[in-house]
Amino acid sequence: MSDQSFKPFVSPETKMAEFTLKSILTGAAFGIIFGASTVYLALKAGLTVSASIPIAVLAITLGRKFLKTTILENNIIQTTGSAGESIAAGVVFTLPGFLFLSEAGSASFFNYFTILTLAIIGGMLGTMMMIPLRRSLIVQEHKTLPYPEGTACASVLKAGEKGGDFARTAFLGLGVAFGYALLQKIFHVIVEAPSFMTKQTQKFFPSAKVSGEITPEYLGVGYIIGPKIAGVLVAGGVLSWFVFTPLLASLLNDNGIIIAAQLAKLGYLKDVTIAGGPGGWDPATGQFADWSTAIYRAYIRQIGAGAVAAGGFITLIKTIPTIISSFKGSIGSLKQSEGVVATTARTEQDLSIKVVGMGSLILIAIIALMPNTLIPGANVGSKLMLGLLVIIFGAFFVTVSSRIVGLIGSSNNPISGMTIATLMGTCLIFIAVKWTGHFYEPMALVVGGMICIAAANAGATSQDLKTGYIVGATPKYQQLSLFIGAIVSSIAIGATIKVLDQPTAEMAVQGIQHAIGTDKYPAPQGTLMATLIKGILSFNLDWQFVLVGVFIAIVMELCGIKALSFAIGIYLPLSTTFPIFIGGAVRGLVEWRHKQKNVVVSAEEEDLGKGNLFATGLVAGGALAGVLVAILSSMESVSTTIGHWNAEHRLAEQLGGEGYKWLGVGFFALMAILLYRVAMQPNKS
Repeated sequence: MSDQSFKPFVSPETKMAEFTLKSILTGAAFGIIFGASTVYLALKAGLTVSASIPIAVLAITLGRKFLKTTILENNIIQTTGSAGESIAAGVVFTLPGFLFLSEAGSASFFNYFTILTLAIIGGMLGTMMMIPLRRSLIVQEHKTLPYPEGTACASVLKAGEKGGDFARTAFLGLGVAFGYALLQKIFHVIVEAPSFMTKQTQKFFPSAKVSGEITPEYLGVGYIIGPKIAGVLVAGGVLSWFVFTPLLASLLNDNGIIIAAQLAKLGYLKDVTIAGGPGGWDPATGQFADWSTAIYRAYIRQIGAGAVAAGGFITLIKTIPTIISSFKGSIGSLKQSEGVVATTARTEQDLSIKVVGMGSLILIAIIALMPNTLIPGANVGSKLMLGLLVIIFGAFFVTVSSRIVGLIGSSNNPISGMTIATLMGTCLIFIAVKWTGHFYEPMALVVGGMICIAAANAGATSQDLKTGYIVGATPKYQQLSLFIGAIVSSIAIGATIKVLDQPTAEMAVQGIQHAIGTDKYPAPQGTLMATLIKGILSFNLDWQFVLVGVFIAIVMELCGIKALSFAIGIYLPLSTTFPIFIGGAVRGLVEWRHKQKNVVVSAEEEDLGKGNLFATGLVAGGALAGVLVAILSSMESVSTTIGHWNAEHRLAEQLGGEGYKWLGVGFFALMAILLYRVAMQPNKS
């Protein structure tokens, strides 16, 4: 029911600057920044963090000091900027799957213009389908659908006078992260991933390896997601690196050739007679320099892929009742709103429903008429079918996504489950029309990718519209700014992905053509989507390993643990999940200390707390530095100059190899202590 007594912060009658050039440009800039950082983080760890509140805090500060913006302009800034984060997440979670499909030629679709096209279409679809749903979900169900992030963001905007203090904390985190990243990635004073491993020749517990990419973004992510999720993630890594690895190392101790043959089968080695590949295979001795890494790439990643697929499928099954009830509720509310008399009130002005109808037809036409080098398909008719599937699945899952995030928030939105359902439905339709085999795999991924992007952006759009409803924004201006944000951020997202995908010189020597999919950027969700498509359309899986992962996920679910989080921990290197766990442990310590001191912190205060804002700054600063270094490294002359600044060799000589590692661990510990001290500081009223 509509809340007739609700009064927005800015009344409908108030005339105030809102959809201005400076608000759009500033929002677009934030969209590029947070979109790029999300790409980097999602490729590395398979995780993202919400950008709306940090953008709102920064918008308030810049607005007060430089831009002289109103609250409605600040809302447009965060609305435009938040599109970058959600679209980046949808892109990274699916489109790298082109690299992992059965045919090597499928990787040709992982090009800038295909990524750009799919990102824009998916982003536009997510916002467009929300236009007719705004009145039913945001207005009529204002009291029943809280939209947590949207409500919190509105609180930030309304508390604009507090923005300076909040923003200083976020900027402090960003500065610390950027300085730390420069020391680590440019000057190499801090080792990037210290590791400690038992020897393969050891009788007990061989090749057990603990390692960590001690970066600020992982520490910040761990703090934001909290100790419970971080603990489940690292538990999966413990199973992989301290159970499976030593077990397989013991069984295959004198059979390195078996591991090398498996690596060659998976494409990591050109041939067992050629040295190199993961773990440093030496055909002359039949040994690996790093057995742990070789075993991980040969066997454990496939077990992890099976676990992730099963975890996503279990998530889908568990959310089917919510999906069905959400769809019924949204359609019912939409029917009720049809009888509402149109109002000229500023706060009720949406874009016309004609935009949805015409926009859907235009999107179908664009997909159908795109050349085969951008959108895979046998002919215009087959791509027309792709377009229809995108609109049909899009209308359904945008509705579902928008309602689910209203109840449980964007962070808990089961995007992977919806994407899996889309892929399964698409593949089953393909099988029904005899479209099976390698040729049709990328076509299925196109549909799944666009739906994932649309569902992710629809969730973010819903939160933004909720924020706008509370502060008294004009809906049509928010919708227009979301369209602009989708286009601008997609341009940057595609460019960032292609820069990060460039192989290093060491990778190129090994014949690796894409950095994405290696240990540097594992892209776990993209692997999951490709695994699912190959299994259904081409029956091309190492089932003996995949099924082990499937039943691990089932065991975890039976134990009451979220299987998908645990499965991602199995798939990712321990070097990724361990530093995230440290961040979660810092958050757990802060919460324990607050409990000891009887400090009660509300959910809203926690979102705006100094710990969360500092951690957000760590994530943004570390991720942006990573993207910047990747761009600089792609320029040969600049890369050569940076190489002269590398202090690793001198420090390793002076401190020894182990001493150099412990120096990095010390820097990371200092950053964790700083995060704890900042988080323990009380917020200023």
